[in-house]
Amino acid sequence: MPVFQSSIATQGEAFVENRGYLLGLIDELRGLEARTEAASAKSAPRFAKRGQLLPRERLGLLLDSGAPFLTLSSLAGFLLDVNDPAKSVPGGGCIVGVGSIAGTTCMIVVDDSGIEAGALQPMGLEKFHRAQQIALENRLPFVHLVESAGANLQRYRVEDFINGGGHYARLARHSAAGLPVLTLVHGSSTAGGAYMPGMSDYVVMVRDRARAFLAGPPLLRAATGEIATEEELGGAVMHAGVSGLAEYLADDDSDAIRTLREVVTRLGWQRFEAPLPAGRDPLYPADDLLGIMPKDGRKPVDMREVIARLVDGSDLLEFKANYGSATVCAHADVFGMPVGILTNNGPLDPAGSTKATHFIQACCQSGIPLLYLQNTTGYIVGRESERAGMIKHGSKMIQAVANASVPQVTIHCGSSFGAGNYGMCGRGFSPRFLFSWPNSRTAVMGAEQASTTMAIVMEESARARGQEVDRAQIDALRAMINATFDRQTSAFYTSGRMLDDGVIDPRDTRRVLGYVLSLFRRSDRVALRPLDFGVARP
Repeated sequence: MPVFQSSIATQGEAFVENRGYLLGLIDELRGLEARTEAASAKSAPRFAKRGQLLPRERLGLLLDSGAPFLTLSSLAGFLLDVNDPAKSVPGGGCIVGVGSIAGTTCMIVVDDSGIEAGALQPMGLEKFHRAQQIALENRLPFVHLVESAGANLQRYRVEDFINGGGHYARLARHSAAGLPVLTLVHGSSTAGGAYMPGMSDYVVMVRDRARAFLAGPPLLRAATGEIATEEELGGAVMHAGVSGLAEYLADDDSDAIRTLREVVTRLGWQRFEAPLPAGRDPLYPADDLLGIMPKDGRKPVDMREVIARLVDGSDLLEFKANYGSATVCAHADVFGMPVGILTNNGPLDPAGSTKATHFIQACCQSGIPLLYLQNTTGYIVGRESERAGMIKHGSKMIQAVANASVPQVTIHCGSSFGAGNYGMCGRGFSPRFLFSWPNSRTAVMGAEQASTTMAIVMEESARARGQEVDRAQIDALRAMINATFDRQTSAFYTSGRMLDDGVIDPRDTRRVLGYVLSLFRRSDRVALRPLDFGVARP
């Protein structure tokens, strides 16, 4: 058995320093998530007065007790509109994740109506889009708990209006693919939001609270002069008995969630579920992952130490271990499920790229999902590597990644620089899931490389014009570039722009991987009954 023998000194000074650094970042992550929850909870008195549950209370009732819930994109929108990290409220105005409802794994979106009455936010639109994409790729029913004030007209952006239309196209395609779309309307669902229940296959509405209309009373009066109440225009009772938009009428939030759970039960999708396979625990504790990755991303790491703390029994079979050794490829199991792992013990060179291409294609041949543990400074540069065909060999690897026929998962563990981000299945290559560790950094290159490159360009340009080199100007440029790169390479910054599916605690990585690998297995079992069109409402 090729069990990996760790050489990490867990009591060493460097390990302790790295661990403290990562724990500080995890505290920051949890603080940001708690800030969003606290902002929503401020609406509790108003919700209680109306006899409503807060969004997270609704989610808690909807999910099966004790079942896992994979939260996605919790930092969406962070530092997008507010530059002060102490004031920015992340989340995009909605809660998104994969969880179990009545024994059925579903994609779940909950409008966070405790914040700005659930008004749409730019990254909320992106988050919703990503949820739809994940649901379609993994053959998940789509469940949406709706209560939204719609577009925030004070922060109107025409691109949000135009791109928002894609939500409804994707809902139609989701239904046509044979995947149920279920909507529970707790409160307002106005204008474009009215098409959310309209594009759904099953709709539950809460009596005296739910509203769905293309134009609310103010807009109706402004557009036509007609005066009508909200209930007359789009109340739950009207839609259940007159328009036919709602299939089920509930008395309150709790009753509506009970009804929705019963609908999911009746669909019978539990037949596609199976328990998570068993697997042997790694020989080394997950807590070690906090001390393995260095605070200084320029320091080398043996990424096999990371693999050994993720896979069953710390048992990994390296592929071509003595060829292109800076690129590590290995077969292993996670919770009894086979996976092909690629990671970096140095830059991607011609031999490593060729090996990775071979490994990816071999895993595709056997139907083995691929896991990329990114810690790369990019493809190697220099006269020797260029003459050895770095471009063509790197391109072969990128071809393999882009066209792989098996599900791919990426974890940003450390550095993700240059074209290494592409070759190791970065966001642009559409892995099924992509998560980041809090310490990870992503950029076209390191800050020091970028500033030094521009300094050299400025110096050579000045000399070519016969001018004196202005050291003060160059130093100012270097400082500006370093500050820009340092800010934008942060995992929290990139996650705020939806460049991953969430920042996770490294200690949770094995559980997250086990869950997403089980989703891939489940999707293979789902027998779809596609239609030419989505289910049309009467």
